[in-house]
Amino acid sequence: MGRLAPRPLLLALLSLALCRGRVVRVPTGTLVRVVGTELVIPCNVSDYDGPSEQNFDWSFSSLGSSFVELASTWEVGFPAQLYQERLQRGEILLRRTANDAVELHIKNVQPSDQGHYKCSTPSTDATVQGNYEDTVQVKVLADSLHVGPSARPPPSLSLREGEPFELRCTAASASPLHTHLALLWELHRGPARRNVLALTHEGRFHPGLGYEQRYHSGDVRLDTVGSDAYRLSVSRALSADQGSYRCIVSEWIAEQGNWQEIQEKAVEVATVVIQPTVLRAAVPKNVSVAEGKELDLTCNITTDRADDVRPEVTWSFSRTPDSTLPGSRVLARLDRDSLVHSSPHIALSHVDARSYHLLVRDVSKENSGYYFCHVSLWAPGHNRSWHKVAEAVSSPAGVGVTWLEPDYQVYLNASKVPGFADDPTELACRVVDTKSGEANVRFTVSWYYRMNRRSDDVVTSELLAIMDGDWTLKYGERSKQRAQDGDFIFSKEHTDTFNFRIQRTTEEDRGNYYCVVSAWTKQRNNSWVKSKDVFSKPINIFWALEDSVLVVKARQPKPFFAAGNTFEMTCKVSSKNIKSPRYSVLITAEKPVGDLSSPNETKYIISLDQDSVVKLENWTDASRVDGVVLEKVREDEFRYRMYQTQVSDAGLYRCMVTAWSPVRGSLWREAATSLSNPIEIDFQTSGPIFNASVHSDTPSVIRGDLIKLFCIITVEGAALDPDDMAFDVSWFAVHSFGLDKAPVLLSSLDRKGIVTTSRRDWKSDLSLERVSVLEFLLQVHGSEDQDFGNYYCSVTPWVKSPTGSWQKETEIHSKPVFITVKMDVLNAFKYPLLIGVGLSTVIGLLSCLIGYCSSHWCCKKEVQETRRERRRLMSMEMD
Repeated sequence: MGRLAPRPLLLALLSLALCRGRVVRVPTGTLVRVVGTELVIPCNVSDYDGPSEQNFDWSFSSLGSSFVELASTWEVGFPAQLYQERLQRGEILLRRTANDAVELHIKNVQPSDQGHYKCSTPSTDATVQGNYEDTVQVKVLADSLHVGPSARPPPSLSLREGEPFELRCTAASASPLHTHLALLWELHRGPARRNVLALTHEGRFHPGLGYEQRYHSGDVRLDTVGSDAYRLSVSRALSADQGSYRCIVSEWIAEQGNWQEIQEKAVEVATVVIQPTVLRAAVPKNVSVAEGKELDLTCNITTDRADDVRPEVTWSFSRTPDSTLPGSRVLARLDRDSLVHSSPHIALSHVDARSYHLLVRDVSKENSGYYFCHVSLWAPGHNRSWHKVAEAVSSPAGVGVTWLEPDYQVYLNASKVPGFADDPTELACRVVDTKSGEANVRFTVSWYYRMNRRSDDVVTSELLAIMDGDWTLKYGERSKQRAQDGDFIFSKEHTDTFNFRIQRTTEEDRGNYYCVVSAWTKQRNNSWVKSKDVFSKPINIFWALEDSVLVVKARQPKPFFAAGNTFEMTCKVSSKNIKSPRYSVLITAEKPVGDLSSPNETKYIISLDQDSVVKLENWTDASRVDGVVLEKVREDEFRYRMYQTQVSDAGLYRCMVTAWSPVRGSLWREAATSLSNPIEIDFQTSGPIFNASVHSDTPSVIRGDLIKLFCIITVEGAALDPDDMAFDVSWFAVHSFGLDKAPVLLSSLDRKGIVTTSRRDWKSDLSLERVSVLEFLLQVHGSEDQDFGNYYCSVTPWVKSPTGSWQKETEIHSKPVFITVKMDVLNAFKYPLLIGVGLSTVIGLLSCLIGYCSSHWCCKKEVQETRRERRRLMSMEMD
C-alpha cells in the first residue's frame, strides 16, 4: 500500500531540494531463482540532483494481491509485520552500493517469495518528471538439479607418470522450464585451485590456465556419456595432475535473450596420486690419472620405468663439488634421439641401455676437478610431443691429474740498502732452475711487503705487484699510486732475475720484503696454468731513526716602546736529524686574559711558507693592511715587524716554525714543528676608561609607535678633548625574552660618520644618529611585533695619541634593555566592526524591501479569496 501523508521532519527538509527529474530502474524481464538460493535485486536512480543520498522503499506483491511494505532505507517502522522477523534475522537486508543505488538481498529464497517487487523513491518535487518507482517479477522454482560422483566415497587413484586416467560425474535437472547445464572440472592441491576444463551453458569448451596446449593436442578431453554423465579423460598423467578433483555444475536459464545462473552445485569426484619415477645416476667417486693419459668415466643409470622412455645424458665439469654453483660447464651431451654433442678431445659413448662412458683424451692439469652425470627421462605424448618425467644428478666424481712439478729455488738479495730516508732501495729476486730450458714452462714473480711488528701481533702481508701467466703486471693498493709516479719500479733485467727499486725510501717503507716466483705450464689450448709457487726468504729494510729536533728562539731588539711605534721580533731556528730542511713560519698572538671579547684566544697574523710565499692569516684591519711584515733574513732566521702599534695590539707574540724535508722532487714532507718563547707587547698607560649604557624613554610601545634607544658613553680618568675621541658604534638585538638566541646586527656608525643599516624582512625602518659627543640615538620607525626583544650597543673608542696617530681601544658592550611592542586592540577591530555593522544594515533593509514586495504583489489575491470563503461560511451558519 502506498503512503500519501508526508513524513514529518525529513520530508520537510527534502522539500527544499530542487530536482530536474529522476528515473528509477530495476532489472528488466523476469528473475528466476531456485528455492534455497539467494536473490539480489539492484535498484538505482538516474538524473538525480538532490541530497547526497537517495532513500528507497521496497514493496512486495504476490500474484493477484496488493503490494505490502517490505523494507526501507530511512524509516524503521516501514516493513509490514510479516517481514519484520526476517529482517531481524538477516534473511532480508538492504545494502547501499552508491548514493543513488541500493540492492535488496533475500537469503534462502522460499516459494512464497515469488511475485512482484517494487522499488520506489519518495517524491518531494514541485513538478513530477520521470518515474519514481519500477517493478520486477521474480519466479521461484523447486530444486530439481541432481549432481553426484561416479562412486561413493570418492575413490583414490594411484598412477604412474605417463599413465591415462578417467573421472566421471552425473548431473541432471527436472526443471519445468527450459534450462541449460554448465560443468567445470576443478583441481585442488592444498589451498591452490586450478580450472582444468569447462563446458559452458552454450556448449563451448574452455581449457583452464596451463591446460591449453594439452587440450588442443587431445591429451585432456571432456565427453558426455549417456544423458547425464560427464567424463574427464587424461591420456598421459603428469606430476602436476596430482590432487583432488571436483565437478562443479551450474544451471542457467534464458530470459528475454539474457542468461541467468539460477543455482550451482559441486561434488568431490576422486583423488589422484602420481607416483614419482625412480631414477638414479652413479659415477665413481675418486679417480687419479697421469698427465697426458686418457680419462674414462662411466655413468650407470637405474630406473623403474620399463615403458617407452628415452634418456638424455649430460656430462658437466666444475672446480667445486657443488654443480649448482656458477662456473660449471657442459663437456658432452647425448640427447633423447641418441645424437652426441661433444668436442674433438672429448667423446661420449653408449655401451648398453643403462651405461654411458665419457672419454677425455690427453688430460692436463686443467682437467682436475669434479665431473657430474645429469640424466633426464622423456616420455612421448600426443602429436609427437615429449615431456620430461624424471631427472637425476650423480654425486661428483673427483678427478686428480698427477704431473711432474718444476724443480727450482728462489733467492732474494738487496743490491742497495738505504741508510737514511729518501735513499734508494733495490731488491733482486733470482730463480735457480735446472729445467728452465723447457719450452712449456715460464716463470712470473709477485712482490710482497710485511710491516715489522711485535712477536705477539698478527702480521699481514700487503701485495705490491703481481704478474700473470701472460706477464701482465698488476699493482696492489699500496704501490699503485707510487708506481704511477715512478717511485716504484718493477723490472726484469735477465731471464731468471726480477728487480724491484724504490727511488726514495720513506720511513713507512721500512719492513720485510719477499718475492714469490710462480711456474706456469702450457696447456693444449695454448693457455698457461699455474703449477707451483716458491717463496723467498724475507729481507728486512731498516735504518735507525733519531728523533728530529727543532728549536726556535724569539728575541726583541727594542724591549721598550710606546703606542704608535714599530714592534720588531726576530726568530732564530736550529734543527738536528732533519735532512735538507726548509722552514715555514707562522706569527701568532695571544690576547691578554682581561680581553672580554676573546679571552685566551690565539690568532694567526701572518705566515711565510717553505717557498717564501707570504700570506695574511687573520689580520683583518683594513686601515693597516700593510702594517705587518714577515721576511726571511737568513736560512735559519726570520724577522717580524708591526708598524704603528695600537693599544689593541697588546698580547703575547710567538713564532711557530715547521721544518720540511724534500720528497720526490717538488714535494715536501713535514718533519717537525716547534713554538718559540713569547714576546709580550704591553702598554703602560694611564689613559681614560670608557663605559657604555643603553637608555630608552619608551620601553613599552604600541605597534606602529616610534622606539627611541640612546647609547650613552661615559669617560673616567683623564679628561680628553672631544676632537681627540671618536667612536665606532653598533646596535644589536636579541629577539627573544631571554638571551638564548644569537644577536642580530641592526645598524652601525663608524668613527668617520658613515652609517650602515642591515636589511630586514619586516616593514619597520631604522635610523642611527649622533646627538652629542657621547650620545648615539637609534630609532625604530613604525614598530611591529617582531621588534620586541633585548637591545644593546657595542662601542669601540679611538683616542688620538700625542704623536697624532689614532689608537684603537678595547671594544665595550652595554647591558641590554628589553623593549615590548603591544597591539592596539581598538584600531585592530575598528574596521571589521564598521564593515560588519554596515553589512548588517544593508542586509536588513534589503530583507524588509523583499518582504514588502512579496506581501503586496504575491499574496493579495489569496487574501481576497480567503475573506470571501469566510463570508460564505457565515451565511451558511445564519441559514
